[in-house]
This record gives sequence, C-alpha cells and structure tokens, in this order.
Amino acid sequence: MTYVVTENCIACKYTDCVEVCPVDCFYEGENTLVIHPDECIDCGVCEPECPADAIRPDTEPDMEKWVEFNRKYAELWPVIITKKEPMDGYEERDGETGKMEKYFSEAPGEGG
Repeated sequence: MTYVVTENCIACKYTDCVEVCPVDCFYEGENTLVIHPDECIDCGVCEPECPADAIRPDTEPDMEKWVEFNRKYAELWPVIITKKEPMDGYEERDGETGKMEKYFSEAPGEGG
C-alpha cells in the first residue's frame, strides 16, 4: 500500500502534510503536490494532516490512475519538505469538481 495525492489538492495545495512526512516523499508542482509511491513507507501520518482530504490510500477504489499520476510527477518535480501557505483562492476551490481539467499545471513548483 501507498498513499497518493488526489484531485482535491489541485489549485489548493495545502502543505501541512509535508512537514510530518518522515521520508520526504512529497514533490511540488506549480499548483499541486504528489507523493512518490515508491518512496512512501505507508505510515499514514500525512493523511489526517490534509485539510482538503486529498491524500488517500491506494487501496481505495479507482486509485490506480492517481498512483500513476503521482509517480509521473514525483519524478519530474522538486521535493518539498517545508510548509508553505496554500494557494490564493483555496477556500473557494476546496471540494470543487473537475479541477484536473480546469486548473492542473505540469509545471514544477519551487520545492524546498
């Protein structure tokens, strides 16, 4: 099992999760985070830290696409270990549907 970041992180990008990760397996894109599934040790400490409920175990239904999404971008983006402010407008976008099509950017974040 591993944990993955799902669509609700897009355009919100809370980073409460990155500070508690004992193996630094979070990676930062311009407007979302991902978890490298091969680096995650399945400890689960990140899941309750996410205010957007965007971190899920890969054992839930239909998570295969998110495992691959997380793997792909974790190999392209910089690691992030420091908490940052969420994105402007995150309150309005938290829980919004269709965020992948509306907002997702493949650009890397700053990391750090």
